[in-house]
Amino acid sequence: MSIELNWYLPTHGDFHGLTNNQLRNSSAGVRPASPEYLARTARAIEYAGFNAVLIPTGPTCHDSWVVAAALSRDTTRLKFLVAFRPGFVLPAVAAQTAQSLQRITGNRLLLNVVTGGSSTEQQGYGDFLDHDERYARTGEFLDIVRQVWTQRGVDYSGDHYRLRNGGLLKPLSQTPPIYFGGASAAAEPIAAQFADTYLLWGETPDMVRERIERVDELAAQAGRQLRYGFRAHIIARETEAAAWAEADRLLSEVPRDVIEKSQKQFRASESVGQARMVSLHAGKTINHVRDLEVYPNLWAGVGLVRGGAGTAFVGSYQQVAERIQEFHQLGLSSFILSGYPNLEESLRVGEEVLPLLPISTSVAPTHSTSVTEPLAS
Repeated sequence: MSIELNWYLPTHGDFHGLTNNQLRNSSAGVRPASPEYLARTARAIEYAGFNAVLIPTGPTCHDSWVVAAALSRDTTRLKFLVAFRPGFVLPAVAAQTAQSLQRITGNRLLLNVVTGGSSTEQQGYGDFLDHDERYARTGEFLDIVRQVWTQRGVDYSGDHYRLRNGGLLKPLSQTPPIYFGGASAAAEPIAAQFADTYLLWGETPDMVRERIERVDELAAQAGRQLRYGFRAHIIARETEAAAWAEADRLLSEVPRDVIEKSQKQFRASESVGQARMVSLHAGKTINHVRDLEVYPNLWAGVGLVRGGAGTAFVGSYQQVAERIQEFHQLGLSSFILSGYPNLEESLRVGEEVLPLLPISTSVAPTHSTSVTEPLAS
């Protein structure tokens, strides 16, 4: 089975270093997420040969639906993995929005369902359900959306949603694949029933195996089979030494008080996935950059200051390609990568790492536009 390689779109701004993940009020090393910069970055990601771009969601990001619609005019092949929070819009409305984006983009829409791991952040949007209730609501949401995409006259009565005679004017001929993350006991049954690709943050092989085995069993009970994805950062250079030197630069620029503040925040999170990320570096004495190497070429340094996916593949181009293939052998078929900054790193990885991997022909670099175009001022 071929590998699906995707990249990340920095709709909150692009950074040269890790510090900016927390010091968002600092202008040093920050490229604002202007429409022009996002378009250039998307064109670079497409040129580099990636299958799709993840458009994130959150209080510091541009609206992902709007960004996807806008960038569909700047790209021709690139797919849009739109992250959204299902509790913020009625499911039948979301189904119609997805239908519109499929038409506008030429069926290039993928959906990343983000239930939300932080009650504090959710409440900032006006959502006061607790952690497990949010996942129960997500299950109902996805159940309705899948029905509305393909049927007319849908009636539904659940704990969170009611629907009467719902449906699109014309059923979708190509429904968007659903990518879904969540490491808790409340999340996994929802993934098993409704997701197409279940996403994991960058964990070690033993942690990945354990989760895949458990969710595979749940999916089998539901009569389904899932794909699995992996969200991680990447620091790839011509030599191993150069890659670790770059990781050391990223780490050395982060003030100690920023790390302590970030870790306090992450430890207080109710997100099980965040707790798993923290466990990779909790209690470690850091005297050298490689003290945070939790598995060969897998570095937990990003998670010192960045919430969510906190590990990076670090090594030579060949080493990183070999490690991605090793994780692929565990059952992971989709990878969502990012770097600092994303524009240049997407081109680097596309030119140096992608040719070493068995990616599907549908996502091979087309080089249909000049590489100078995304970089032009």
